[in-house]
Amino acid sequence: MLVIGHVSFHNTARAVLCQFSRYLSRYAVCSMPCEVKPRFVVLYGSQKGQAQSLAEGIAEEAQEHGLVAELSCLNQNEKYNLEKETAPVVFIVSTTGDGEPPDNALKFVKNIKKKTLPTDHYTHLCYALLALGDTNYANFCNCGKTIERRLQELGGKQFYATGYADDGTGLEVVVDPWLEGLWKAIKAALSEMASDRTGYLTGEAGNSPKDAPDSSIPDVQLSLLSITDQQNCISAKSSVETVSELASAASSSVSASTTQTAVTDLGPASPLGNDRLASQLHDAASVSSSKPGTQTTEAGVPPVALAASLTCSLPPLSESSLNVPALPPPYLDVSLQEVNFVEQIDGPLNKETLSEVPVSKAVQLTRGDSVKTALLLELDISAYSMMTYQPGDSFDVFCPNNATEVEDMLHRLALHDNRNHQVHISLCTDTKKKGAQVPPYIPQNISLLYLFTWCLEIRSIPKKAFLRALVEHTGDNVQRRRLQELCSKQGAADYNLYIRDQSLSVLELLSAFPSCSPPLSLLIEHLPKLQPRPYSAASSCLRHPGKLHFVFNVVEFPACSLRPAGRQGLCTGWLFDLISPVLDFCGKDESSSSLALPKIHVKLRPNCSFRPPSDPSVPFIMVGPGTGVAPFIGFLQQREKEKQEKPEATFGETWLFFGCRHRNRDFLFREELEGFVSGGILNHLKVCFSRDNQEEEGRPKYVQDNLLINRKHVIDVLLQQNGYLFVCGDAKNMAKDVNDTLMEMIKTELQVDQLDAMKTLAGLREEKRYLQDIWG
Repeated sequence: MLVIGHVSFHNTARAVLCQFSRYLSRYAVCSMPCEVKPRFVVLYGSQKGQAQSLAEGIAEEAQEHGLVAELSCLNQNEKYNLEKETAPVVFIVSTTGDGEPPDNALKFVKNIKKKTLPTDHYTHLCYALLALGDTNYANFCNCGKTIERRLQELGGKQFYATGYADDGTGLEVVVDPWLEGLWKAIKAALSEMASDRTGYLTGEAGNSPKDAPDSSIPDVQLSLLSITDQQNCISAKSSVETVSELASAASSSVSASTTQTAVTDLGPASPLGNDRLASQLHDAASVSSSKPGTQTTEAGVPPVALAASLTCSLPPLSESSLNVPALPPPYLDVSLQEVNFVEQIDGPLNKETLSEVPVSKAVQLTRGDSVKTALLLELDISAYSMMTYQPGDSFDVFCPNNATEVEDMLHRLALHDNRNHQVHISLCTDTKKKGAQVPPYIPQNISLLYLFTWCLEIRSIPKKAFLRALVEHTGDNVQRRRLQELCSKQGAADYNLYIRDQSLSVLELLSAFPSCSPPLSLLIEHLPKLQPRPYSAASSCLRHPGKLHFVFNVVEFPACSLRPAGRQGLCTGWLFDLISPVLDFCGKDESSSSLALPKIHVKLRPNCSFRPPSDPSVPFIMVGPGTGVAPFIGFLQQREKEKQEKPEATFGETWLFFGCRHRNRDFLFREELEGFVSGGILNHLKVCFSRDNQEEEGRPKYVQDNLLINRKHVIDVLLQQNGYLFVCGDAKNMAKDVNDTLMEMIKTELQVDQLDAMKTLAGLREEKRYLQDIWG
């Protein structure tokens, strides 16, 4: 590095020096080594890939902003060291289960929660955090909130307001504006940190970002990159495509003003900036979730609206300029090789770690005219001595993609004739994707048919990044424009309404855009891993040694223009088809049927918290309408055996709140539950039927109605007797309603306000006495 100081020179020497300085500044961009770019760290914890994808996107975009991002997963301790980190750190974390951290973030969360850590452990750390969650579940963004709370308790400094993205309403509503403001915040943090370290800044440049106007971010460390930054700004600007063939100047102006103000004018380092960001994120949510009145439809005709609106937009969207995401960089080379012999692999990935168990019994629990079809399956696990479970545990069922849909996908991609070819996947040598890797869940030497059957989730809802990538492979201009709209900020409402809310699959989307011909590599890059489906155990191994029961409703997706006959849930539909031949033989000797018992692959998922109290004298309350009653059957079977083995022991009282539509159609486990009551195992059984006797005023329709009726007893069990409350079932409606009802019960019985009621309920959660096993 050449240092030019202030010394006395001969006039000629001085002139030469000035000329040389001008030369250096003219060609600085060419000679500047890349390592001078300021760095920051991106850490992610991800269960299903969404947080990882966002983190990778940040790392990829960093270069366009003249920055270098170091990307790591939270479980890759060897790649980062927060104890000594001096650069800004960006956390992207999701939440899974009942507020649990993702598997690859468990160790990190456990470490930072250690009480032995001093309160100044992270005083050097400057961080920002984006938390992903779902408000359909009680512990919304709990992993992110846990990390944030501990970082602050240990002295960490926040340089940018935390974003809480809700998958229940659409992650992009919060994610998009949060990402847009992140870059300004990072540069401000870098400048402030450089100022603190060097003391170089003076006068106006030395002001803290808290005091400086938003437009004047100090450029101490970034000054070396001033020329490069200008080019990077041009590059970044060009990466966000503006599609305006049909736009008028007025509509362009309105569009820009409504979608680009979310985080452009805040001071990231100040508390005021954080408050403003929260407010602006809320405003952005309002803008993104609103939809033009011309797109509303009459009740009962969404299929027609879906067909018209999915492929053809209406004003003002069709006449708007669009802010389209940057094109995701391709990173995989995929080729197909014809082979003389293809080994027929049957079954899921890593099946050597799974248990393949026969279905020994299948029973339909609901009547034929019931709205939903509920089935009970009994698995024979006697051959697997290590597969022991407790009431409250769950297990994964590994199912394939629907065979017809796989065939349709191969035809749609014009690859059906190559279905038995071997798939070879490698990284592109010139990819710009940060942390690119061949998907670890795709084994070597598999056929194309196996890839789409067992590896990729072909029913996954297409993400906006995938839509953006499809634009490049769409020939028809009208269809290109529509795909651009659907992935744009301006088209957020359309994306939610016609893709996300309809659970539109990749195949259904491709069917709607026939001129789109994506390469195989694009699907492998963007489709997530085919995930197993979890189910709760509905039995106790004390009552049924060597057996495991579980219950499920066959999920039905409604018809639409792209699904004329509707469709069943992937796993529940597969299980129903699998056991249909033996369903008629239930209750008979196996010898009476020549049919072979079907087998499925499963893996136990122990749940150490959703279990009956270890002390049998402690009372507990169970709330489980519909198939949510499943784990409580196991609870009560276990209690029955414990009472038989220890008749002298003291047992706390038990309550079950159950509900269904009709007493005579879908009252699951009716005989067994009434037997528990008569045997003294279940002290209180409170049932309600939402569709029976609707004309009777005051009759309870839902489980929360019965909770209200019995609120004095319920509150007494929870707050006076230190009992437990277990809730199992639907997250979107029932679990929320039960939670709200509990709040009202506490307010009424304790004569407290809303805040105190919330604190009381939060205390029960903290003590693990208010537990949920819920699903969306």
